[in-house]
This record gives sequence, structure tokens and C-alpha cells, in this order.
Amino acid sequence: MEKFLWAFIVGGIICVIGQLMLDGLKLTPAHTTSTLVVVGAILGGLGLYEPLVKFAGAGATVPISSFGNSLVKGALKEYESSGIIGVLTGIFQITSAGISAAIIFSFMGALIFKSKG
Repeated sequence: MEKFLWAFIVGGIICVIGQLMLDGLKLTPAHTTSTLVVVGAILGGLGLYEPLVKFAGAGATVPISSFGNSLVKGALKEYESSGIIGVLTGIFQITSAGISAAIIFSFMGALIFKSKG
């Protein structure tokens, strides 16, 4: 039960930070999302995001900041085995399922629903 509580708290804090960026700094949703991805990538590169994932579980893996961490993790893993070219291939290997799902479900949603624009 304690694990669920920490996941809720950490995930909530990440979301509150995003909302504060939107409201307080008057950033667009795209700027806010990009910033959270970059922060996740930086924390992942410094080795600080994995301890957060171990502590909070889904509270750290579900928010968009986890995507940045995944990009860096894949790049570093492939860099060790394939060198500099592995940086590019590693990014796409580890995140391809999520990117593919986003494209497929967005396309399906566009077919089903009528746009307002």
C-alpha cells in the first residue's frame, strides 16, 4: 500500500510542476512537455531518474519525464555496445513501441472522431 501512495505523490508532484509551468510561466503545452522530457533526459543521464523509478514505480514511469529518461537510457546502452552510431539506434529501439502506439492510436482517433478545426 505504501508503494501506491508514493507513486501517487511523486506522479502528482511531477504533474503539479507541469501545471505550474503552464500557469505561472505562461508556457504553451508544447514548451511544457518538451521541458519535462529534457529534464527527464538530464536526470537520466546523471543517473538520478532510476532511483526515483525504484522508489516511486509508476509515479515516475508514467509521466512524460520518463520518456526523456528512456531516450537517454537507450542511447547509453547502445553506445556501450555499438559506439557512437549506437546513440541514434538506441534512442529508437527503446522508445519505438511507445512512438508507434502514439501514431497508431492518433490515426485511429482521427478516423473515428470529427475534428473541431
